[in-house]
Amino acid sequence: MSIFEAIINGIVQGLTEFLPVSSSGHLSITQHILGVTDNNLFFNVMLHIGTLFAVCVFYHKLIWRLIKEFFALVKDVFTGKFKWSQMNEERNMIMMLIIGLLPLFLLFVPIPFAGVNGKDLADIWTGQKYFIIVGFALLATSVLLTLGDIKNKKTTLRYKKAGKLRADGAGRRRLKVGDAIVVGLTQCCAAVFPGLSRSGSTLAAGEMRGLNKQKMLDYTFVLAIPSILAAAVLELKDALGAEGGLTGNVSVGAIIAGMLAAAIVGYLSIVLFKWLLKTDKMIVFIAYTAIVGIAVIIISIIEISTGVNVFTGMPIV
Repeated sequence: MSIFEAIINGIVQGLTEFLPVSSSGHLSITQHILGVTDNNLFFNVMLHIGTLFAVCVFYHKLIWRLIKEFFALVKDVFTGKFKWSQMNEERNMIMMLIIGLLPLFLLFVPIPFAGVNGKDLADIWTGQKYFIIVGFALLATSVLLTLGDIKNKKTTLRYKKAGKLRADGAGRRRLKVGDAIVVGLTQCCAAVFPGLSRSGSTLAAGEMRGLNKQKMLDYTFVLAIPSILAAAVLELKDALGAEGGLTGNVSVGAIIAGMLAAAIVGYLSIVLFKWLLKTDKMIVFIAYTAIVGIAVIIISIIEISTGVNVFTGMPIV
């Protein structure tokens, strides 16, 4: 992989990790167009580290408040002073983050009669011959974003009639256990299907449950930190046992270039997403994921019938 290809992959990762368009789906599309068949796990880990750095920098104040509140929470638990009904905003988010992460363990539960688990399916479906799945998953992202946007507009109208509409929008600002479980399960599905946006589907799930969209987006991005870290650790474990060494066919320079591109573009994509959400421009992502999803499906059908990658002319493997 050249430095140019590494930067392109980093840009795609950084842009799509936080925008509701699916990073896994767009990396599959990019690799499909470039004809990349060897998936360098260590390079993927470094791209994840780049996006992890971006979200940590953007939310550093909130993260620091959560860290301090976590130690205060632990102290209250051991001294018997903890009361669920009296949790402040930071403490509530900490508990909901923990609950929201629990469904991820389902990815390692064997699927009956399939002989694989959810994580295995995610790895299998990134192959070129499963390219059509990316298309259908992108369409599903578009549908979820549409449903979430419709629900949010209804919530806004209800709050406006009741005179409760605030500057940051309508909806509940504190998550409940049910909210965290639904979001966690949605995140699980996004981890399995390349093309199903994690940020988009979890945001939509929160909106459909009547949560404030800006609070939900903050929760989604902070929830991404342990999720991205876990994905990086798992891929690093696999990379350590890969043939050809840790870095494989990717030079150190290319890895650094890709990671920096992912970090810079990732930060900018968070800023962009929050602005587009605040100004009610979600139609941009709804239309984009629908158009790209349909295009991928059409291309996949052609490739299935011919057995050849339409971009490279090489046989589908």
